[in-house]
Amino acid sequence: MSEVPMSELNNGVKMPTLGFGVFQVPEPAQAKKAVAQALATGYRLIDTAQAYQNEEAVGQAIKESNVSREDVFVTSKLWVSNFNYELAKQGIDASLAKLGTDYIDLYLLHQPYGDTMGAWRALEEAYHAGKIRALGVSNFAPDQLKNLALTMPVMPTVNQIEINPWYQQEQAVDFAQSIGVRAEAWAPFAEGKNGIFTNEVITQIANAHGKSNGQVILRWLLQRGITVIPKSVHQERMQENIDVFDFELTKEEMTLMATLNKNESQFFDHRDPVTIEQIFGSSLKNVQDNERKKI
Repeated sequence: MSEVPMSELNNGVKMPTLGFGVFQVPEPAQAKKAVAQALATGYRLIDTAQAYQNEEAVGQAIKESNVSREDVFVTSKLWVSNFNYELAKQGIDASLAKLGTDYIDLYLLHQPYGDTMGAWRALEEAYHAGKIRALGVSNFAPDQLKNLALTMPVMPTVNQIEINPWYQQEQAVDFAQSIGVRAEAWAPFAEGKNGIFTNEVITQIANAHGKSNGQVILRWLLQRGITVIPKSVHQERMQENIDVFDFELTKEEMTLMATLNKNESQFFDHRDPVTIEQIFGSSLKNVQDNERKKI
């Protein structure tokens, strides 16, 4: 197995180009076991979030592993319910406490809604205090990313968005890269939707390299300059997902992959008002309730 290459973020921090995600693994024992197995397999980027409800399990797995904290790149994300200056400061400290660490390597605003500027100010303070090594965002569209970059002193380093063969996000990726922001793919396998693991085009490419469909998808993303964080609770799949640095897709194969684009999210549209209400509505109520308690 080849070593995972590093990419350099726009603030000079180095980040693995392939990591391990723990979305939808909220059960503590399972999350802890999965992260421990991932670290043993060779992963050094672990991606979690407040909303995943497993920061504590992730932190315990890292602490109990044979890998030193300095060698693990930890990403977490602030949830919308903490999106104002004061609540974000508390949210950052809560993540640090649950992860059991003095610093987080990359901390993201999880959604582009609510008081993102107030929350970003708190992230900037934590960054300057050494609590966070790099700041970023998740699910930001190009205009939202540009607005933040123009408004706030510290430039985002990463935009973590849905990218997979069915939703290739060329415009969002190209724009992020044009301003020095690293694109990072969540749901690279689209959670298996639309027969992605049996698709004939991907299978044809996979057979040519003696690889699986999943490995071809990860390689395709890496060759686009995109960081990727596949998730699995099965150790054999973890091994397969990290074994993607010993082959390369040809230009023709990259072109074939491009033909698969459906140009639509496989989950939900982050610009849809109904989606925004669903994501932000409950969080706004939590913020309002917290404010009322202070009165």
